[in-house]
Amino acid sequence: MFVNLINFSCLNKGKMDHSPNRFGGNGVESILANYKLGKTLGIGSFGKVKIAEHVVTGHKVAIKILNRRKIKNMEMEEKVGREIKILRLFMHHHIIRQYEVIETPSDIYVVMEYVKSGELFDYIVEKGRLQEEEARNFFQQIISGVEYCHRNMVVHRDLKPENLLLDSRCNIKIADFGLSNVMRDGHFLKTSCGSPNYAAPEVISGKLYAGPEVDVWSCGVILYALLCGTLPFDDENIPNLFKKIKGGIYTLPSHLSPDARDLIPRMLVVDPVKRISIPEIRQHRWFQTHLPRYLAVAPPDTLEQAKKINEEIVQEVVNMGFDRNQVMESLRNRVQNDATVTYYLLLDNRFRVPSGYLESEFQETTDSGSNPMRPSPVGQWVPSPMDQYGLGGRSQAPSDRKWALGLQSHAHPREIMNEVLKALQELNVCWKKIGHYNMKCRWVPCFADGLNTRDNNQLHFGDDSSIIEDDCAMTSPTVIKFELQLYKAREEKYLLDIQRVNGPQFLFLDLCSAFLTKLRVI
Repeated sequence: MFVNLINFSCLNKGKMDHSPNRFGGNGVESILANYKLGKTLGIGSFGKVKIAEHVVTGHKVAIKILNRRKIKNMEMEEKVGREIKILRLFMHHHIIRQYEVIETPSDIYVVMEYVKSGELFDYIVEKGRLQEEEARNFFQQIISGVEYCHRNMVVHRDLKPENLLLDSRCNIKIADFGLSNVMRDGHFLKTSCGSPNYAAPEVISGKLYAGPEVDVWSCGVILYALLCGTLPFDDENIPNLFKKIKGGIYTLPSHLSPDARDLIPRMLVVDPVKRISIPEIRQHRWFQTHLPRYLAVAPPDTLEQAKKINEEIVQEVVNMGFDRNQVMESLRNRVQNDATVTYYLLLDNRFRVPSGYLESEFQETTDSGSNPMRPSPVGQWVPSPMDQYGLGGRSQAPSDRKWALGLQSHAHPREIMNEVLKALQELNVCWKKIGHYNMKCRWVPCFADGLNTRDNNQLHFGDDSSIIEDDCAMTSPTVIKFELQLYKAREEKYLLDIQRVNGPQFLFLDLCSAFLTKLRVI
């Protein structure tokens, strides 16, 4: 399994092996000329992981040697390629670093950060439940790394202690992005993946999900494991396990602090719309306690990071024989070459997690509204249950809005959906519920007014509501198909997303205009 292959760090490190023909004389030495290869750390289904030393800097790395034929035979090309692509762009203190990828016709060599202290899973097994201060330190690092992923439009989908590695200083490194996926606005994911014990109810049920909310659930399970030493959902019988997860059936030990007892249930909410978000987790009192300064602000995205170049490290690279102009150009353009690999190895091994917590005076500064980790103020004026978020326009609210797309409401989700269904009914739109506050819709513009015969009692949209669907004509070439999804944004605000699936674009825009009119938004 690929997941087992990347978890190389839990194995004991060994002495360097500088003997010739250590790969059977197949020319690997020339391919990896910049590295002195050492012992094998682990062997997976389609490759192995070896420890190595970067010749120029002397720093240790781990090299995954992946056999192309075995990857193809196991139909793992997409997953391997996905992880390589994602990690190539990522630069975060708590995400495993990928330095370079060297490809040959037969193999792929992935040079990774060497993390030698094992998995968080083994740490928990050895120590049992952790004290809240230690558990909080791990959790703060995990949330920072996950937030970075989401900020760069990636959802991990397989967060668990086995995929959280510990470096020599016991800092978290999120690994194994083989099951992750890239999020796109208005698109939903449906793949049921990850470990069942850590998977969200909507994932194991095969329902559509946007992405971040499933990672939040997994983080909730991880936090429970850190504080309790056991899993909230566990059963040898898989159907029983799924029943517990779908029902949110678990118990909270009495030894947990009041703040921890408040945070965990807000993360393990079965309804993804009502589940707490990452920004809200950041604001929670339990999370904010003893929050390190370097984690007190939201992490930058990859484009912002590319602009930040450490001149002192650049000079060290130049002193090693590299051309300054080439180094600077390569760093700005995120080019993978010997110079950039040397730069990032020096940079990462120079970094130390800063000490010091977010003190009260610093807290007061971040409370001023300019703190990027805090949700920006959004107007409270709501003329009806639905309020247009707008395309950068200004509201009649006392505070300014940020750019956004979609419809916003402060109302209860059921109230919002009742308004939505009434508007759809008036427009003769047919719909079918396919998930929590998620519907497939169909509109045939040739319908005459008054053809819709739904009973009013079918308009109630709750957790127990049945599927609502009509037999709309499918013969018209102008039929419009679209999806509606209600998201939880932040601070008890909800966003309604409308995504066209099929049909003429301009006709869809006409429908959206009519829909907004029915909702009294425009």
